[in-house]
This record gives sequence, C-alpha cells and structure tokens, in this order.
Amino acid sequence: MFKILKRLKDHRFAGNSIPPVGGIDFGDLARLKPLSEDWGQKRGGPIDRYYIENFLKENNKDIKGVALEVRDDEYLKRFGADQVSRREILDIDPQNRLATIVADLAKAEHIPSHTYDCMILTQTLQLIYDLQSAVGHVYRILKPGGVVLITIPGISHFPHKTMRFWSFTENSLRRLLEEEFSKDNIHIETHGNVWVASAFLYGMGLGEIKKEVCDYRDPDYQFLITARAVK
Repeated sequence: MFKILKRLKDHRFAGNSIPPVGGIDFGDLARLKPLSEDWGQKRGGPIDRYYIENFLKENNKDIKGVALEVRDDEYLKRFGADQVSRREILDIDPQNRLATIVADLAKAEHIPSHTYDCMILTQTLQLIYDLQSAVGHVYRILKPGGVVLITIPGISHFPHKTMRFWSFTENSLRRLLEEEFSKDNIHIETHGNVWVASAFLYGMGLGEIKKEVCDYRDPDYQFLITARAVK
C-alpha cells in the first residue's frame, strides 16, 4: 500500500537497507497530517492494543477474585472470565453509568484497604498528575499478594486538549513503583521499535504492520511499557 513498505517487502526489517543521504522516498508518508487521527481505529485497530492485550493474556492467571478495572470491565471479562468473583469499575467521571466507584485514583481514601486481588490499569497513569499518591492508593487497596497490571505509553501522540500529564520510560515507571512495591515484586518490559512508533504516529492501524515487526523490541524506542507488580 505504501511505497516505502513496497520497497522493503523483501527485507525483514527496514534497517537492512539504508538509502543514501537525499535518496529517501517518503511516498505516502510525505505529509504534515497523519493518515488518521483516531489512533488507527479505522485502519485495523490501534497498534498499542496488540501489546496491551498480549500482556493481559500472558498474565490472565492474575486476573481473578475481587478485581478492579478503570472505566469499564471489558478486559476483566475477556481475560478473567470465571476466575473473577466480583468486578468493580473505577472512573473519575460521575456520568459513567458503568462505574461502581467514582474516584480520582490519587484521592481514593474512601476505597477500603486490602480489597482487591487484581487491578487492571491500562493507559491510565499518564492521565494522573499526582502519580505518587495514585500508586500509594493502588498499593493500599490491593490485598497482600494482590497484583496490579499496568500499561502506559512511551512514544505516542495525543490531542493537545487531552488532560494528559506524563509520558514514561522503563526507568521512570520502575522508580515510581519502587516507592511502594518491593523491587523483587516488580517486572517491567518495553515494547516496540522505531517502525512501530512511526506507524502509530502516522495513524496507521495494526492490520498494516506485520507481526514480526510488532514483536521486534528496541529498548531505545519504548513505544509501550508494561508492568506487573505484586503487593
């Protein structure tokens, strides 16, 4: 579809063929606006969902008992199924009729301590200004042995009017979590590479990138970061 991708079809990755200075053919990517502004939703789905859903699938044994998710309970249903005995939905928006708990996670004093076996926090922490307080409440409301599954953006675009405060790296997330969780109980991975990050910024969808490209990890281009932390 794209001229660049056609030129590279016989190569495993773009880095195998480097054009000389001035010889780059940008093709369909020579543009000032992305191909779509809905994170690739209409072009095969957002690329970041590939990593988020693989992460939850790999850790589905943790999604059990009394569990909490933000905004809706889609992932609790998909990856927890019958393992979850009670589902709770947290949202700061009181207009969300699905929410069973209305709270800012950074000001969640009214949520009882030692309540949850599992918490799913996908693409959430970047929207919270007081991260230390939020992580403190996450730790507090987890049961001993409870697990929080976190995904956050590294390289991303976002509408300038979106209330987003942070972008993350592996190191910043690790340092944040270590303020509450034991180092031995934290496992963090980075995902993506320059091709994936560029495709996402251009608004391409998951259906336009090969799986082998998505699965190649380059820690210098941390597109998405996942973390599993145990209390």
